[in-house]
Amino acid sequence: MDRARGLRIVFAGTPEFAAAALDAIASAGHEIVLVLTRADKPAGRGRALHESPVKRLARERGLAIEQPRTLRDAALQAKLRALVADAMVVAAYGLILPAEVLAIPRHGCLNIHASLLPRWRGAAPIQRAIEAGDAETGITIMQMDEGLDTGPMLLAEREPIRADDTGGSLHDRLAVLGARAIVAALDRLREGTLRAQPQPADGVTYAHKLSRADALIDWSQPARRIVDRVRAFDPVPGATALLERMPDSPVKVWAARAAQGGTRRGAPRGAIDAGAPSARPGTVLLAAPGHLWVACGDGAVELLELQRPGSRRLPVADFLRGCPVEPGERFVMPAAT
Repeated sequence: MDRARGLRIVFAGTPEFAAAALDAIASAGHEIVLVLTRADKPAGRGRALHESPVKRLARERGLAIEQPRTLRDAALQAKLRALVADAMVVAAYGLILPAEVLAIPRHGCLNIHASLLPRWRGAAPIQRAIEAGDAETGITIMQMDEGLDTGPMLLAEREPIRADDTGGSLHDRLAVLGARAIVAALDRLREGTLRAQPQPADGVTYAHKLSRADALIDWSQPARRIVDRVRAFDPVPGATALLERMPDSPVKVWAARAAQGGTRRGAPRGAIDAGAPSARPGTVLLAAPGHLWVACGDGAVELLELQRPGSRRLPVADFLRGCPVEPGERFVMPAAT
């Protein structure tokens, strides 16, 4: 391989996370011979078709684009073989790559995965890392095989998870880190210095796909666990709370903090102890101007930013003016499964 020239790359990706990598690879001088991305999807009130961020960027750069419904199509596979690509880079694409496709590029398929493998294999590694209270995460560039994020690791970069990180803020930093890491990996591949190592057998966890069901807050959980879930699910799908008297009007909780071990500064004088042991989880302990405390498994959670259906995100003081809540009311628990 001529080390002076860029590699011939097929790129497969769909959301903003992937677009950052595509832009970096193209800017680094590699030849993007084809971009694969998911089909346009209806969105918004008018349900008009919207292009993926990767498709928009590929059009701006004048790159060839395909939007197959499946990669098992023989004609598409023949087209991929005819491109004689050095590698395929995959980032949050959304379609399964069959064995036939994995074997087509000269150096196989490289995946940009948003965790430190083998922790958080699967669909939602960024959110699950925050939800679990992890102190750090990162990017792993891996050689793809037929398993779910089981292939050998080629390069890893670490990133701390900050106390105020949300799923959105961590996503944005990891997108930048992933773009930088894949360019470094391709440079090493071009130089012949990229080395693979198997993933450790220990420490495997799975980041299951996000659902609206698991966004519903379980108030029997410890305060820290609830707060981490609120952070993790911002902006998608949003942590959800259900007032018992309003079961058909779920409230999105966008910001919260633990309120354990006594009265928080600024609360009304004589406020109920946030750790009230007799309160059932989900019970509103305090609802006063600027303050909304809810009992949980080990104390209380202070809700800071909320949103009713059809409204916008509001600080708790503004929310309570439009939707009064009384002490003693309850947020209902998730239905047993």
